[in-house]
Amino acid sequence: MMKKIPIIAASLLLPLSSCSGQVNSDKTLDKEVEHEYTNQLISESSPYLLQHAHNPVNWHPWNDATLKKAQKEDKMLIISIGYSACHWCHVMEHESFEDTEVANLMNKHFISIKVDREERPDIDQVYMNAAQLMTGRGGWPLNALALPDGKPFYAGTYFGKSDWMAVLNHFVELKKSNPNYIIQQAENVTQEIHATENIVLVNAKSTFSMEDLDKSFDRLKPSIDFKKGGGHGAPKFPMPSIWEYVLHYSQLSGNQEALRAVTSTLDNMAHGGIYDHVGGGFARYSTDDNWHVPHFEKMLYDNSQLVSLYAHAWQKTKKPLYKQAVYETLEFIEREMTSPEGGFYSALDADSEGEEGKFYVWTKEAIDDALGEEANIYADYYNVTKTGNWEHGKNILFRNQTNEKFAKKHNLSVKELEGKIKSANSTLLKIRSERIRPGLDDKILTSWNALMIKGYTHAYRSFGEEKFLKSAIRNADFLLENSIGKDGAITRNYKDGKSSIPGFLDDYAFVISAFIELYQATFDEKWLDKANQLAAYTLVHFFDDESGMFYYTHDNHSNLISRKMEVSDNVIPASNSEMAKNLLFLGNYYYREDYIQKSEQMLTNVLDNTHQNIYFYSNWGILEAHFVQPPYTVAIVGKDYKSSRQELDQNYIPHVLLLGGNSEGNLNLLEDKLIKGQTTIYVCQDKVCKRPVTEVAEAITQL
Repeated sequence: MMKKIPIIAASLLLPLSSCSGQVNSDKTLDKEVEHEYTNQLISESSPYLLQHAHNPVNWHPWNDATLKKAQKEDKMLIISIGYSACHWCHVMEHESFEDTEVANLMNKHFISIKVDREERPDIDQVYMNAAQLMTGRGGWPLNALALPDGKPFYAGTYFGKSDWMAVLNHFVELKKSNPNYIIQQAENVTQEIHATENIVLVNAKSTFSMEDLDKSFDRLKPSIDFKKGGGHGAPKFPMPSIWEYVLHYSQLSGNQEALRAVTSTLDNMAHGGIYDHVGGGFARYSTDDNWHVPHFEKMLYDNSQLVSLYAHAWQKTKKPLYKQAVYETLEFIEREMTSPEGGFYSALDADSEGEEGKFYVWTKEAIDDALGEEANIYADYYNVTKTGNWEHGKNILFRNQTNEKFAKKHNLSVKELEGKIKSANSTLLKIRSERIRPGLDDKILTSWNALMIKGYTHAYRSFGEEKFLKSAIRNADFLLENSIGKDGAITRNYKDGKSSIPGFLDDYAFVISAFIELYQATFDEKWLDKANQLAAYTLVHFFDDESGMFYYTHDNHSNLISRKMEVSDNVIPASNSEMAKNLLFLGNYYYREDYIQKSEQMLTNVLDNTHQNIYFYSNWGILEAHFVQPPYTVAIVGKDYKSSRQELDQNYIPHVLLLGGNSEGNLNLLEDKLIKGQTTIYVCQDKVCKRPVTEVAEAITQL
């Protein structure tokens, strides 16, 4: 639990609000256009930083030179953190950072630093801790005031112009009248930042049981909206990791209520306005409790994880809706989020032409004009009305009936209905492509790309679509060439041919995880060997022997006021929980008992939190499930290994690690497994294998 620190000038605080929108896409970043002001951000590659490069505020990037300048001039720091898809970040920019009166105040008394939280999550983590400690809340834009050495003494989120100037003037005067008070506040906050998520080694032997998993789900149940899916109330976020956990739990336990929680969520999201029915892909979240009105930004990390989730849910249920969501979302990724080199872009804005959602919504008249005699069925299917189902006569496409029920209503076969809807969406997609597009954040982040590799790989394993595997391998090769050094060092970002920021633990954790998945989809040992090399690298440069956990920052690049650990799972799983899973899997593949012991110790350290609040420890919950039901290693060896693997992958079996090929390869697990003239399947657990079989159905009965 975070301690709330009494804050200086508490009366100046405004409610902290999380970001819920986008920058206008028509805002130019063209460096050749003449501008009245240009600051040091002009040399940066981040689209978010470049959006502020022509503010009258003399913004600086975060680097040693900037901090030294603040210390030399004895000026307080303003650390302003946001991201390109953040509406209130850009509202504050327009109201304050583009205003010369505000800029003059900031330039005279402060050194102002702009940070892209997606490029530098380590900085964001420290100052978000400060905001939460001082106010109990957080969000973006995040604006912190700090001493020249980076120690924060004040933090908030969005401020209107008058409030922002009042805050700044207050601390300008306080620095003159009582500087020691500010220094003491900064010391207090910094000490508390050190203590947050400071995991200690638990010297106790843990036991893992199905009963514990049952209790965790029972604690989660009251927060689940079984009718509409997701959590109760609004806003509704997809939170893929939670539903991956519940799906995994339902498979181990046979709990049908858990499965219903997953299918209700996935059905309602795929039917709702949060899903782009014309172009595929999911928006960031729903602003209401019906999944109807989205916040229209599209993030790579959401869509990558949702592809994996829907692919897994299809393996379990065989629902055509889930396959459709996967295929259409990956079409969107290929069309709009993939660079010529094979990297994946970060985000699409919500706004175009200064209006949120304008690119995605429709009037009834526009649909009538586009579709002619097919318009009425389409309008009924997606709840389009003349007056609009949203605001200003606009319609957000959403469904509230199954295809079977709707087809019966209109005296159509399901196949006829699906053909009509697919054709109509194709027509509208062409029309929509002529509209002014939302802004694209085209930076390529290693960790998010790795999540997308996993999405493509899971889709390939579920549906056998070769183009999905090709996209995954193409991106993995892109990362090997541009973001992963021969020694195992990873960089976080890539843009305009440059990759400059040292990688954080999530970059390593998700790349390792993605390469393990690629090995299972291809049986090409290069991916497993690279995953193993990267894991060894993280143990050298990120692992803390004292706690048994991993730091978020590399030991050679940890120059902030606090070296933090990322432990709790959120919209993206925590890097520590993902590394713990990686160690467990690699330990099984390579007979590394030390890896398995490290994984178990990490879980033991957070086990109480996992049991008490699975919502924020869902990926840890999946790891616990793997200790309750230790992974089977299923070896498929022989010339028909590929078809056997694909047949096996038609099933949802999350507690299985696959290996094999048309030869024995180099893994000890495959030694003496090849039988000439046949394809053989071995189901093994804890280095003990059951009777070898030649039919996939027989292997499944052994699991």
